[in-house]
Amino acid sequence: MSRCPGWDALDVLQAAPDGPVAFCADLSPDSLLAAYRAGVYPFPATDEYTRTLNEVVFADQVQEGRIQLVGEESADPYAVSWWSPDPRPVLPVSAMHLSRSLARRLRNRLPWSTSLDRRFERVVRECRADRSPQWLTEELIASLVRLHDLGHAHSVEVWEDGNLIGGVFGLRVGSVFSMDSMFFRRSGASKVAVTDLAARFAQAGGVLLDAQWDSPHVRGLGGVLVPREQYVRHLRPAARDSPPMPTATLPARRLAQPTGLR
Repeated sequence: MSRCPGWDALDVLQAAPDGPVAFCADLSPDSLLAAYRAGVYPFPATDEYTRTLNEVVFADQVQEGRIQLVGEESADPYAVSWWSPDPRPVLPVSAMHLSRSLARRLRNRLPWSTSLDRRFERVVRECRADRSPQWLTEELIASLVRLHDLGHAHSVEVWEDGNLIGGVFGLRVGSVFSMDSMFFRRSGASKVAVTDLAARFAQAGGVLLDAQWDSPHVRGLGGVLVPREQYVRHLRPAARDSPPMPTATLPARRLAQPTGLR
């Protein structure tokens, strides 16, 4: 069995390409931020069955040192698994664009607007609603809200006539924005949220949006797979040296224009 005192001691580049790379019960803001900086994100067990399944399936790999235990020995690690896929699905901000049909809808004066950080916790809770499993636990939400207060976590909101119809949220680390989840209440609203995030992040020197999990939806947004080592390199620039993302509420139709006109 191998145990790391903290996330800075975890050599994620030596971890298996699929499956969890670590178990750690600590979902505090400090632990969460350190994990994202190491290229790792959490997937909390939503019930005792899932927690027990983690132990039954992965205990042998933990004993052999192929999966690390991180943090205090007294804590129950199997309550939260931590992941770092190799390769990693990402969306280069320079290549983000809307589909022709959605861009046409926006140009035809679809009355949508976008904002940054106006309703962070509400976006998080909308992302949790009607989802199964509900990996966004109350403990994790509390830490995300705290990281938002500290300027590390952000949300983009999409509005229609004052109603929140879509959004995305995640953490900014170096030149990467790691997207935890998104939601929509109108067709195309989550795609507008991600495209808006890419535009704002690019203005702040960002390079990649991290999709975390590969899927046809991610590929449809322009996602590509990059080696874990390449992904981790983008995490190293200090976030405090990067300018903030623009926060103004803006018309969504600007996203249907050529990049230079946004």
